[in-house]
Amino acid sequence: MWPVALRPIARTLSPIPITKCRRRKLSALAQQPASRPRSEPLPLQHERPKTRQLPDPYLLVASELTYIRKNMLNLLGSAHPGLAGMAEYYFLHPSKQLRSLLVLLFSRATNGLGRHWERKHWDAAYESTSSQSEVLDRPLKLPNVLNEWNPSMPDHTESFESVFILQQPAQPPSIPPRPSRRPVVPPQLVTPMLLLPTQVRLAQIVEMIHVASLLHETISRGPEEKNGFGNKLSILGGDFLLGRASTALSRLGESEVVELVASVISNLVEGEFLSMDEVRTPEQGLIQGPTSLTAAWELYLRKSYLKTASLMAKGARSAVILGGSQEDDIWKEVAYAYGRNLGIAYQLLEDAADLRNISPGLATGAMLFACEERPALLPLIRRNFTSPGDIELALEYIQGTSGVERTHLLAETYADKAREVLHLLPESDTKHALEGLTEIVVSRTW
Repeated sequence: MWPVALRPIARTLSPIPITKCRRRKLSALAQQPASRPRSEPLPLQHERPKTRQLPDPYLLVASELTYIRKNMLNLLGSAHPGLAGMAEYYFLHPSKQLRSLLVLLFSRATNGLGRHWERKHWDAAYESTSSQSEVLDRPLKLPNVLNEWNPSMPDHTESFESVFILQQPAQPPSIPPRPSRRPVVPPQLVTPMLLLPTQVRLAQIVEMIHVASLLHETISRGPEEKNGFGNKLSILGGDFLLGRASTALSRLGESEVVELVASVISNLVEGEFLSMDEVRTPEQGLIQGPTSLTAAWELYLRKSYLKTASLMAKGARSAVILGGSQEDDIWKEVAYAYGRNLGIAYQLLEDAADLRNISPGLATGAMLFACEERPALLPLIRRNFTSPGDIELALEYIQGTSGVERTHLLAETYADKAREVLHLLPESDTKHALEGLTEIVVSRTW
C-alpha cells in the first residue's frame, strides 16, 4: 500500500510510455496549492513570498558560538597529539555550527517559560558563586561507559510518510490550586535574555557528536575527499569524541537530556547503515535494497532524519528541557518539531546540490522524483547503484527531469512546517531569528 503522501509515485510505474506535458504531476508533499487556475501552467520555480527583515540568527549568539569553538579543545582535556590535532582541525575550521546554533536559539527563545525555570536559574546562580560551575569546564579525563537506549517517544514520530506535524502533549488532570497569597503569574520569557551554563555546554556536546560523525563519514569517501588522517585515525578520532561527549553529557545532571542525546549516537549509526550500498551478515547474507519506490522514499527520509535531523531535533528539545520545561509543556515539542523538519529540509538540499558526486548507496530525493518520470531508474535504485556503470546511467536518466526542482519544493515544504510551529512561542527577536533560519537553510545563504 502506497503512503498517502507518495501515492502519486505509484502511477509512474505503469508500463504506459511517459510523455512530457505542460503540467507535471507532483507528489503530495511538493505540489502547489490547488487553487491555481487549471489553464495556468504550473511553474517548477517556487517563488517564496518576501518577508520582513528578520534578525540574523548567527549575530544573536555570535559570542557564544565563538566561545564554544575556542573552548572545545580545553573540554577534551589531555589526549594523544594526533587526536588533539584532529579535533583542532575540525573545531577551528570554519563551519555552519548549525546544531550548536539551534541549541542556543531555542534556549534563548524559551528560557523563563518552563515550570522549573526558577529552580534551574537558581541552580546556575548557586554554582557560579560556589565554584561548582568549574565541574562543567573541567577537562574530560576519565573514560565513561553509558548504557544507551531510545527514549519513549510517541508513535507518530516513527512515520516519514509526510512532514512531521506537532501534536499537543496530553494535559494532566486539573488539580485545585493551593491557597496562596502570591498571584499566579503566567510564564514569560526572562529578560534580559540569558543562557544557562548547561545549555552552552549542551551546544558544545552536540557539536562534538557532529564532528565525530564527520570523521566516521570520511572513511567511505574517495581519496580526494580524505581529511589527511587516514581511515584508522578517523575512526579512532570519532570514537574518542563520542566518549568525551558522553562524559560531558553525564555532567549536565538531567536524565531526560542524557537519554535524548545518547540516543542520537545510535541514530547516527543506524543512519549510516541505511546509507551503505551493501550490508552483509553471516546469517542473512547480502541484505537487499528497497524493493519499490515507496520503500525507497521511506528509507531515504528515515536516513535523513537519523543522520541529520535527529541531532538537530533532540539537541533543540534538550536545550528547552535544561531550561526547566516539563513533560506537559509545549515548548520542547515545538523545539523537536522545528529541528526535525528543518533538518530534513537541510539534508534534502544538501543531497540535491551534491548530485554529481553521488556514490553507490541509497537513492536521494532528486533521484526518486526523477524515477517518477524515468521508471528505468527503478532497477538501479533497487540495487543501490552497485552494478558497473549505474552511477553514470543514473546521471544520464536524471538529465531533463524535474527531480532537482521538485526536491527544492519538498525541502521548502519541510522548512515551512518548521516555521509554522514557532507561532506557539512568545514574541522575541530570537523567535524571529528562528524564522529567518528557515529562509537561510532553503536559500543556502550561509
